[in-house]
Amino acid sequence: MTVPDNSNHSAVVVGEPETPDFGRRGRFGFALVLFALAVMMVGAAAPTPFYPVLAERLALSPLVMTLVFAVYAVALLIALLTLGSLSDHIGRKPVIAAGFVLLAAAAVLFWQADSAALLLGARVLQGVASGVLLAALSAAAVDLEPPDRPGSATISNAVFPLVGLAVGALLSAVILDRVGAGAIGAVFGSLAVCYLLLVVAVLTLPETVGRRGGVLASLLPRVSLSPEAAPVFWRGAPAVAAGWATGGLYLALGPSIIANEFGGRTHLSGGIVVTLLAGTGAAAGWIMRNRTPRAISLYGATLLAVGTAGTLVAIAVQWLPAYYATIMIAGLGFGTAFFGVLRTVVPLTHPDDRAENIAAILVVSYLAFGIPTVIAGLLIPRIGLDAAVYGYGTLVILAAGTAALMRRFGSSD
Repeated sequence: MTVPDNSNHSAVVVGEPETPDFGRRGRFGFALVLFALAVMMVGAAAPTPFYPVLAERLALSPLVMTLVFAVYAVALLIALLTLGSLSDHIGRKPVIAAGFVLLAAAAVLFWQADSAALLLGARVLQGVASGVLLAALSAAAVDLEPPDRPGSATISNAVFPLVGLAVGALLSAVILDRVGAGAIGAVFGSLAVCYLLLVVAVLTLPETVGRRGGVLASLLPRVSLSPEAAPVFWRGAPAVAAGWATGGLYLALGPSIIANEFGGRTHLSGGIVVTLLAGTGAAAGWIMRNRTPRAISLYGATLLAVGTAGTLVAIAVQWLPAYYATIMIAGLGFGTAFFGVLRTVVPLTHPDDRAENIAAILVVSYLAFGIPTVIAGLLIPRIGLDAAVYGYGTLVILAAGTAALMRRFGSSD
């Protein structure tokens, strides 16, 4: 990871940003960015209940379904590495608008996918769009934070994506159970329309970043944190990794665990796993918003370890109510482990490198989200779902336990 010298933030500024009017327009802009962040994550969770259906309909092997999940994470990471800081150079509005155009195209492609190639293409496009949008929207939320609500952008950047994940998985599962064959069109057609409407709405936002040079250089793959943020982030990185690895486990394997280990017969019984995990995470982040970053991270990492251990026990004894309950405990940690690190790092960023710093945090997050899940998917045909889940869960427990100990006995920041 490179740590550039960002001491001269105003160099080569080509255009001046608007000063946000924190009257009606400024507050609308802040709310719109957060809504857009949530809706983007609705689309990220929406495919989860459809995976078993698509595997059966298109006769896809477990390896292909693993690739469907993997290419999304890989495309998202590449986008973060190359395009994550683009909005720091050309402005937030054009990057966000372009991201939602791509996301709408991905939703249509997913809707029309009748082969493995089209399905993989949809996921690649969705991953690129999501990588672009995560960095730009998160930075825009901080830019537009109302001055009378300091810290509200940081908590919102942690909570709203989880709300989107919870809603997306739940709505997709309910629609799939009720509509059946037509559900994919209802879900992804609606998302495509919503994303295009957001393109129009984004154009009403005030631009908070002036155009400046270095656009081509910013496209070179790199992960960069400012000198002030880097040491603070690395102390909290194990908590971030544990939290996002937990999210990957349940987003990718949640429906299969419900169907194969507990005999779940409805899509809702599988989709609600993601809803419980992300929903309790969002609630915990909001409730803990006034605690110190260290306390939030310690709380989150501890509950991640305890909750994940509980889910493994529930699977072993095949007790579904206990499984749901322990997922909620893990969810409390899922939401707060990431928020604690954001709460520490974001105040140390400058508008001119904010998206780049947030992109770096998200790269670590999605590496933890994608790599263990892909490995588990590759191992399932060889060692079985049980062994893969127990191995994955054990790694999460170790990572979360390490993060808790580091926060308990480490620096007090």
